[in-house]
Parts: sequence; C-alpha cells; structure tokens
Amino acid sequence: MLDLKYVSQNLDQVVARLATRGAGLELAPFQKLFKERGELYRAMETLSHRRNVANEQIKKQAKEDPKAIDALRGEMRAVSQEIKDKEGRLKDVETLLDRILYDIPNLPHESVPVGASAEQNRVEREWGEKPKLSFPPKQHFEIGERLGMLDFDRAAKVSGSRFVFYRGALARLERALVTFMIDLHATKGYLELLPPYLVNRAAMTGTGQLPKFEQDAFKTTAPAEYFMIPTAEVPVTNYHQDEIIEGPLPLRYCAFSPCFRAEAGAAGKDTRGLIRQHQFHKVELVKFASPESSFAELESLTDDACDVLRKLRLPHRVVTLCTGDMGFSATKTYDIEVWLPGQSTYREISSCSNFGDFQARRAKIRFRRQKGDKPQLVHTLNGSGLAVGRTVVAILENGQQEDGTVVLPEAICPYMGGLERLVPARPPR
Repeated sequence: MLDLKYVSQNLDQVVARLATRGAGLELAPFQKLFKERGELYRAMETLSHRRNVANEQIKKQAKEDPKAIDALRGEMRAVSQEIKDKEGRLKDVETLLDRILYDIPNLPHESVPVGASAEQNRVEREWGEKPKLSFPPKQHFEIGERLGMLDFDRAAKVSGSRFVFYRGALARLERALVTFMIDLHATKGYLELLPPYLVNRAAMTGTGQLPKFEQDAFKTTAPAEYFMIPTAEVPVTNYHQDEIIEGPLPLRYCAFSPCFRAEAGAAGKDTRGLIRQHQFHKVELVKFASPESSFAELESLTDDACDVLRKLRLPHRVVTLCTGDMGFSATKTYDIEVWLPGQSTYREISSCSNFGDFQARRAKIRFRRQKGDKPQLVHTLNGSGLAVGRTVVAILENGQQEDGTVVLPEAICPYMGGLERLVPARPPR
C-alpha cells in the first residue's frame, strides 16, 4: 500500500507514474476524503484544547464558583461527545481512503522501462548455449507422455483440467529438484522455513493478493475461511507481520511449498502440459532489507535464482519487466526466462521483485537500526528459486534425445540415486 501522506503531497507525480502501469487514481473522491480527514484532525485538536483549558478552569474554580463549574462540566460533556462523533467519522474516512489505496498498485522504480506490455520488456543478459538438436524437438508434455511419466488423463478424472500425475522417475525428479534447490540456497545464508499452506485474510492482504485479486484465489469457507497459498511468499513475508525486526538486515528465507491458483492464464493459452497448472510446486526466496540496500539485494536474489539454472546447465536470460507488465505489488521486477527447444522460445521460470515498503506498510513490518531508534518500514523482496514444474519442463526439453530418452543435468544426478537418463517407464496397469 502506498503512503497516504506521500500520495497527497505528490498527487500529480503519483498519477503520472500510475498511468505508466495502466492504472489510475480517482482524484475527486480521494481529494475530498483527504481534505475531510485533515479538517477532522484540526477540529479534534481544537476541541481537545478546549476540553483541556476547561479542565484546568474546573480545577482552579472548584471551590470558588460551583455554578460556573456545573456549566463548564455540561459544556465539556458536549465537547467530549463531539470529539467522539468526529473520531467515528474519522475512522470511516480513513477506512474509505484505505480502500482506495488497497486497490492502487505500487509505483514503478525510475529504472523500470516504460511500456504497456511484454513487448517493451528489456533483456538484460543471457547465459548458456541453446542445444543444437538434429531432430525436430518435442514439447515437454509429448516427451513426458511418451516416457509414460506424465498422466494428464487420469488427473482429469480425479480433479479436472490443469492437473497432472507424475509417475516413476519423473516424480522423483520433481522431489529431487526441491531438495537440490533448498540445499543450494541454504549454502548462501537462506534460512529454510516450511510454511503453512492455508493462510488467513490478513496474510493475503499483507502481500497484496487481497482485496484486488480475491477472485483468483482458492479458499475454504467452512469451518473457517482460509486461503490456499498462491505462493510461499504469502506466509513467509507475513512471518514477521506486525513485528519490529531487531538486529542486522537483510534476513533471508527460503521455503518449499505447493502453490494453488484458480486463474491459470488467458483462455486457450498453455492448456496442455505443466506451464499453467492450478497446483504446482515452488521454492521461494524472501528477503527483508533496509531501504538503502534493497535494490542491491534484488540483484543478489536474482543471481541466486539464476544460479540454480547455471548449476543445471539450462540456458536462460534475465529480463526487466516494463511498467505495464509488472505485478501489482512490485516496484521493480526481473523475470528469469529459460530456453525451451520444444517451443523455440524463452519462458518465465522465476520472477524476482523488490516491493519497497508497499507490503511492509500493509503487514506492519518494521525494523530498528539501533536500540532506541524509531522503527522504520522494512523493504520486502521475493523471487522463485525456482518454479519446480517449469524446471522439469526445461530439463525434459533441453535434455531430450532422438530415441525418446532424456539426459539429466549432472548436478541433479546425485539426488536421483545416480540416475543419469530418463527412459520409458512401464505402462500403468
């Protein structure tokens, strides 16, 4: 959430920067409410001063003029009631202002390219050599089904579309990748958390999923309302909800979790395969940083995610998202895109973002530089390190062989019990 004071004092600039994101701020309602808020605060200060002066008069004249005291007390009861009425209205006004701010995305950082769509994203760097295949490459779902290791049909019977059963060695590969990623991030100072997979409304609001994107979430209604997490970012960022962090920053966390998303992309897009599923696995990286270091921490977080791909020898590139393509809460985002020979294109496998104090203001997460210092809002960051299913996709497509087998990256083989190649599994009974 944006800072109310900053928005009010820099209204033209805020409106202009939001416009680069294709977003807007309804000026008339905001200005009217903000003006009323200021008037209420000033009126309450005046009334409080009146009450304080009268209280002093009552103390001085208590024995001298009882009738005058009774009149003052009657006046003070009226003043106290007026203060109470204005406090009630102030609460309503601030609730309405919050509703406006909760629906406004974060302001893009000045280094973010201005653009309306992905076509205006900026490629920063590329890594790795694309495989030179001597045969027409297949897409991952063709490879997985040919191996007998991806079963979409039976998953559709059990759950519906956009679900899958992994079988045999491919199921083990997914599990192995989770352990490999967590182990790698732990060596870089990330503390592993195993978070809850159901969270409350406050947690979803704190990271920006609510109220704007409630229709995209899976949730329970009985015996209580819970939201199934769309990413481990939600519980891990809220790990420090309503706290003051003491001690040095940054704090670094990594977490594995399943992720649940009702919205699975544009109609008719990626309807086959693992790219857009309602349920998938991800390893998430989350940081809490000081304001002056958060953009440097974004660079290192992005590199930590890229390191997974480097270790797996998967060609990829890093792209800065333009203003119109960024997520709601981000002030700057790098997408990491992995090369997929079957599609002959790069596809997103990680999104690494700096949110500034946008989430921290919602979730009330602050830090203190030194003992006795006034608390400040922390900056939050997160990124996929990586999306596990999409990593499987990349391994299948980049490691595919003409005979239908798949050569595994050397780095993952120890986690597969020494298995170096995926070969067709026995058909299901």
